[in-house]
Amino acid sequence: MNRAVVIVGATSAIARAIAAELAREKHDIILAARDRDEMDRIAADLRVRHGVEVAGIVFDAEHLASTKAFWTACTIASGGEIEGIVTAHGFMLPQADAEADPAVARRIIDINFTSPALLLNEAANYFQAKQHGFICAISSVAGDRGRQSNYVYGSAKSGLTTFCQGLRNRLARHNVSVTTVKPGFVDTAMTWGILKPNSPIVATPQKVARDIVRAIKKRKHTIYTPWFWWGIMTIIKSIPEFIFKKMKL
Repeated sequence: MNRAVVIVGATSAIARAIAAELAREKHDIILAARDRDEMDRIAADLRVRHGVEVAGIVFDAEHLASTKAFWTACTIASGGEIEGIVTAHGFMLPQADAEADPAVARRIIDINFTSPALLLNEAANYFQAKQHGFICAISSVAGDRGRQSNYVYGSAKSGLTTFCQGLRNRLARHNVSVTTVKPGFVDTAMTWGILKPNSPIVATPQKVARDIVRAIKKRKHTIYTPWFWWGIMTIIKSIPEFIFKKMKL
């Protein structure tokens, strides 16, 4: 494979758009997701549209013990030359469900933090040995401050952001870039019904994907997408705690 990139959570709207952007630039792609049939359809489309090699590997983020075997399968599929990885898998249910059921809370935490952290650790070991490569993890603006409306999901994303900071510090001397992506509201299945799709603060997956691929190429540390979420979250983070705790956000 040529300049192969692993995309985890490949059937999500953002991941599909990222795969298309990278394939357009002639990267070969390794897709990873639970749904084999949907993954095969995406792979076929990428091959026809962009003339690249595409492999698909089934990956279930809830099966944490399978992480090492999955990464080994990726290296075999690529012929031993992976250029980068993008983790785009995530899961969200209403905060009330997580409060009522510990199993729901654990699932949110495992899929949004534990799984990508374990996977990125495998990737970091690989790229450090190769002395090149890139890591890109999709976190969320929800991780910038704990809010009563989604603090279980937000805390998992906050953990992922901090994990990536540590990886960036570790890998900087090994020519490996680590990019943390903090999207705001994106028109995807996970955010359906929260806001109207035509709201000015809801971005398309294609717009977000272009921002992400541009950030990877520029070896950016952290990006907000769309860009204006940096300002929104700066304001939210600056609110004093004695005021913030009385707000309903």
